[in-house]
Amino acid sequence: MSRNLSRSFVSGAFKWCFFLGNDLEKLSWVMREVADIETIAFGGGCHWCTEAVFQQLRGVREVEQGWVGSEGEASGLSEGVIVHFHTQEISLKDLLLVHLHTHSSGAEHSMRGKYRSAVYVFDNAQKKACELLLKELKRDFPRKIVTRILPYHRFEPSPERIRNYYAKDPDKPFCRTYIDPKFKKLLKLFPELLKEGPQ
Repeated sequence: MSRNLSRSFVSGAFKWCFFLGNDLEKLSWVMREVADIETIAFGGGCHWCTEAVFQQLRGVREVEQGWVGSEGEASGLSEGVIVHFHTQEISLKDLLLVHLHTHSSGAEHSMRGKYRSAVYVFDNAQKKACELLLKELKRDFPRKIVTRILPYHRFEPSPERIRNYYAKDPDKPFCRTYIDPKFKKLLKLFPELLKEGPQ
């Protein structure tokens, strides 16, 4: 179980426990659900886009939009998201694959300070798993992948008014121009990973 589940996710699980009372079967389900949740963070392009992409995936329980910082020269905050996902419903490999395909993972452009291409890991086991997966997945890309595996250090959440950006108003010009094409790519490349209906 991730040590970094969001406050809202954990509080939601405890509320369920409170309301279920002595229903041991349902209480057991809630506890299994929480135990199978893992947390990882991603950065690449605009966090409005990254948030919307991961919200479409089955097994993803929550996406926190904001700015993520690592350590050393990557300690500055960069746009990103924290993803809480159910390990029995979607794999770490699938999450990495979606991330690499839905942002400019092969471009080392001048905006990489604001849009750092990275996977932020929460412990050594996750770090080793991501390093092996990234090495494997890189073979399928024609261009060199610039995405880095970095230790997660800190997170600054976005203001409430811009969270769930796509879900609040999918008809905004930004959503139509930048996010909808990513959804089309998801539908083409990963239809089996998508939730039913737009999220």
